Amino acid sequence: MEVVSNIITVYLPNYLSNLPVPKSLFGYARLSVVEWFSLVPVVGTVSLLVYITSQAFKPKPPPKKHPVNLKIQKETPKVVNLVDMEDLADKVTYCRCWRSKKFPLCDGSHNKHNEETGDNVGPLVLRRKAAA
Repeated sequence: MEVVSNIITVYLPNYLSNLPVPKSLFGYARLSVVEWFSLVPVVGTVSLLVYITSQAFKPKPPPKKHPVNLKIQKETPKVVNLVDMEDLADKVTYCRCWRSKKFPLCDGSHNKHNEETGDNVGPLVLRRKAAA
């Protein structure tokens, strides 16, 4: 800890007091190449601190919205499928991934979708209870 204390209290003030900082804006034009190189660590450190601070307060962009339905009945304002219960067979599966070629019925397209995206969607399965 004593090393850090010496750096902050002795070496850093000595370094900063020996920097060739001109009194006017035109004084920078008269600096030699060696004097410019001695300013590089200070300018770099200040620039890095300004960049990090500005990134911390930079507003985050809103998340991108991706549609689920990519192609089915895009010309209608809302996709609605109505099925009478009497028309159902003993078991029917409805698509919930919007990838089915037989939409609204499921054709198993969710399996490929799940493999590609890591998702876990599956169909809606409706079945009739067997009569007791």
